[in-house]
Amino acid sequence: MGCCRALCVQHAITPPSQLEPFSSRRIPRTGNCYSLKRASSSSRRRVQGVRCEIGDFIGGDLVKLDIGRWLADVEEHKAIAIYTPHEGGYEGRYLNRLRYQGYYFLDLSARGLGDPETTLLKPYPVCPAHLGKQPIARWYYPPEVDYRLAALPPDAKGLVVWVIEAKVLSKSELQFLALLPSLRPNVRVIAECGNWRKFMWKPLKEIASLAPDQ
Repeated sequence: MGCCRALCVQHAITPPSQLEPFSSRRIPRTGNCYSLKRASSSSRRRVQGVRCEIGDFIGGDLVKLDIGRWLADVEEHKAIAIYTPHEGGYEGRYLNRLRYQGYYFLDLSARGLGDPETTLLKPYPVCPAHLGKQPIARWYYPPEVDYRLAALPPDAKGLVVWVIEAKVLSKSELQFLALLPSLRPNVRVIAECGNWRKFMWKPLKEIASLAPDQ
């Protein structure tokens, strides 16, 4: 407080022509003589920011300069691991491009999928809920991929198995998904394996640690 009083006395005896406007000095109400120095140093620290790209200002869902490369990579690798922004919505632009090409979709969640090979390519059992006094039944469902392939119209280009939350799958399960197009040639696999700042993708064989020729 003594420093602040001394500062006020100095303003009082200084001629008005040599004083700056008080509002431009921005003296914080802290009672500390070094508060001005700390405020200037903290403002310099806050200046540092994040490097942005042009897509951050226009909107990443509107920039479609990589759609051609996306379609070419899907046809070349047949199994793709994608990484989407946390806010979501970007992957719909790329999904619609595949839909325009004539693909039909099978949307699955990796949580509760069970064994992917059994669920997608073999008849798999399902136990319905019982009320405690009924016998535990077991129903069998047809293979998801083969059932959808048989129901495709003649003009369909193929079936896209879109797996959300694929980051919870083990490496062996990802390896099966990467090899699924080789077992069913009309099938393409898109697995959401994580999140990133912008929409990006890689071959699923690379994520599953498989050789490119397998």
